[in-house]
Amino acid sequence: MEGSEELESSLLTQPWASVCFGESTFLAKTCFRDTGYILLISDLSSVWYESADAEAVGQRTKELNKRLTVQVSSFLHRLCNLMRLLLEGEPDTATSFSCHHAAGGLSLHVKSEISGLPIYWAFHCCPAPVEMVSRHLVRPLIRMSLVLQYQVQELSSLLLQKDAEIEDYRESGATLSRDRLRTEPFQEETFQQNFMAESLSRICGAGEGQVFASALQQLYAAVTQQEAKQARKRQCSEDIEGPAPAAETTGHTHPPSPSQEDETASSSKGTTPASSPAQKPRLPAAKAKPKKAKGLFS
Repeated sequence: MEGSEELESSLLTQPWASVCFGESTFLAKTCFRDTGYILLISDLSSVWYESADAEAVGQRTKELNKRLTVQVSSFLHRLCNLMRLLLEGEPDTATSFSCHHAAGGLSLHVKSEISGLPIYWAFHCCPAPVEMVSRHLVRPLIRMSLVLQYQVQELSSLLLQKDAEIEDYRESGATLSRDRLRTEPFQEETFQQNFMAESLSRICGAGEGQVFASALQQLYAAVTQQEAKQARKRQCSEDIEGPAPAAETTGHTHPPSPSQEDETASSSKGTTPASSPAQKPRLPAAKAKPKKAKGLFS
């Protein structure tokens, strides 16, 4: 049976999606299994979550749907489809969602139907722990920013190479057939200054709910998949190494016998025990920073 930790690990690689409840915009992600579900939702001021196993889902289903008799796995499958459509921006027309702030938490109410019968559900979310917020938001966003930074550097180098190629054509006597295609040589510093002055305010004012729009969802999934892969490698390495031998981690629980004392004393006369220095943790080798192509035009 898949535990809550494995369920959250599966949730990690699910991208965030923008959802609206009334006039409020949220970011949300879910993961459903036959054994239960986990929901993570944020308004970018707070983050809430709920993790429920099959037993809890069955009990709440009976409380909210007195006239409904359905298997828990079927009900979970229905909830999964409803949430999937919501996160994809195409909610079921026969389904309504409402969000309510409760004391210290958030409740998401769902009303839909199965075979013509109305069904009700409520996600009761509590504040997410700091580690969960860091794992699903902070660390992926930092890694995404680094990936995008390297991507910009690669594109800048490519543009400089293209400018050098174009200049070579010009020096060889080639001319443009359409003058409107002419471009100025790329200057990275000038581009960055113009971008910050002209585009930054427009992008930042696009709305908080669009943080993970379009291609950024794919980038988030790729980054979190790498993190999950590295976590599995670390776990396998720890399993292979195993715990340290007892002789290395524990001292003598009984005093040595007299014969052992004599042997120790005689051996210590000729040699001086050397203390083994503590082994320093190895740091990952730093990768060489890709060199930027120098500007060809001043």
